[in-house]
Amino acid sequence: MSEGVQGIFSIVVVVLCILFVWMLLSIVAWDKILKNVNHPKARMLQIVIAIVLGYQLGSFFLQYWGFSTMLQDFVE
Repeated sequence: MSEGVQGIFSIVVVVLCILFVWMLLSIVAWDKILKNVNHPKARMLQIVIAIVLGYQLGSFFLQYWGFSTMLQDFVE
């Protein structure tokens, strides 16, 4: 796979993971954690948490994919 295609693939995986985590965070009862869930800072906190966790999830999948492709060389 070329460098450009691999870069686009990585970006798409990370963005999809961020969106997935954002959807998962929608079920959290933020009113029990935060004082004012309608405050812009509370929304920014949710966005930052989604980005951090989504990036970590995407990185895990990309590393797992990279490790599995390295195993093909081991088997051959």
